[in-house]
Amino acid sequence: MEKKIAAAIYLKQGQAVRGLEDPRPYGDGNAEALAEYYSNQGADALLIFDLSREDAEHEESLGIMKEISRSVDIPMYGFGNIKRVEDVKKLIYAGCRKAVLNFSKESNRAMLEEVSHRFGKDKISLCLDMRSSHSRENGKKNDGEILRRGWKQALEGYTEELVVLTDREVLLQLDTGEQEQQKPEIPVLAVLMGQPPLSPEERSAVLKQADISGLGEEVYRETQTDLMGLKRQLKEAGVEVNTYESAMSWQEFQPDGNGLIPVVVQDYKTEEVLMVAYMNQEAFETTVKTGRMTYWSRSRQELWVKGLTSGHFQYVKELRIDCDNDTLLARVAQAGAACHTGNKSCFYRTLLRKEYVERNPMKVFQEVYGVIEDRKAHPKEGSYTNYLFDKGIDKILKKVGEEATEIVIAAKNPNPEEIKYEISDFLYHVMVLMAEKGVTWEEIARELADR
Repeated sequence: MEKKIAAAIYLKQGQAVRGLEDPRPYGDGNAEALAEYYSNQGADALLIFDLSREDAEHEESLGIMKEISRSVDIPMYGFGNIKRVEDVKKLIYAGCRKAVLNFSKESNRAMLEEVSHRFGKDKISLCLDMRSSHSRENGKKNDGEILRRGWKQALEGYTEELVVLTDREVLLQLDTGEQEQQKPEIPVLAVLMGQPPLSPEERSAVLKQADISGLGEEVYRETQTDLMGLKRQLKEAGVEVNTYESAMSWQEFQPDGNGLIPVVVQDYKTEEVLMVAYMNQEAFETTVKTGRMTYWSRSRQELWVKGLTSGHFQYVKELRIDCDNDTLLARVAQAGAACHTGNKSCFYRTLLRKEYVERNPMKVFQEVYGVIEDRKAHPKEGSYTNYLFDKGIDKILKKVGEEATEIVIAAKNPNPEEIKYEISDFLYHVMVLMAEKGVTWEEIARELADR
């Protein structure tokens, strides 16, 4: 089992704060930027703790989770404010891969069967607080003691992973013979709360346990920001973790007479070509090792980590090689601008253009949606789109329903042209609805991908 390295983010009053018991903002409090940072540094999952108390603040936290889900690709675990089944649905709709129920709360245990069946047990995790200093009501028993009273009957068939909040004392004893009979067969994502951090030897020992699916440490933010470096250490210690490995070695490439190979760099989301640079063997191996695009500067004759001075790093999502083994295609997450001029792409000037009809489905959808959004922001007299917006949500919903019915009728007709026409009408009206409700194609694509 490949072990996860997870990073925690705590939300309170619309900001990222330092921890469960420390309400001070972390840095500038920008949770989305912190999530992107963790993701780019190599985290495999985000643990999002919502510390809000009031419903309005909780809704604000859900909005932040939604923004985080738009900007990162790693799974989110959503914690906090689960009081009813509807709250589980809200977390999943906000982009969380898993909603995490507090196992100490009787109400959460009572709804476990229902939410597991409704949303799927792969969407549900249970959080157990097993810190040595922690106790709750329910006979002053902590969650470890709750497990000892019958974890199998409570959990079997309802979840695929537990999340255990623990401290150093408990974590380092999880694999002792004394506790062997207590451990569930369900994998455990262990989250170490507070200081001090684990030593490299302790960290690898914990992750080598068969039932430990991953490890999170609050102290990543303070002492260990290079999570890719941490994972390389773990890999060298024999722990199975997610690091970059090239399917081919440099010796199989065909560099030019100077030992260089050109690299075409592409935005992994938009597929926009950003720049072209060159790598030698050291630059390639450094890129694979660190997960950050590293090149060879032909003018300075030195290794060049893109973004080291500007902050506009490029984080590797995928590397491909062409049929002749002499050109690389790098698909990256670009921070800021790729070009030294400040433009997103170095290819920002058009020399010539022949008009053509865009056929890329996603680009067509984005362009039509962009026109609809522009009509909403800048109404145009006589526009049917503005007529729908002016009439409001009920009119838009009525048209969506009518067009869906037209598709059903057209599908009974043997002529395929009719159904294409009706589907196009339906999609247009759905896009008007999306714009009215603030839903983007990116969010729809992400939801479909998650399924």
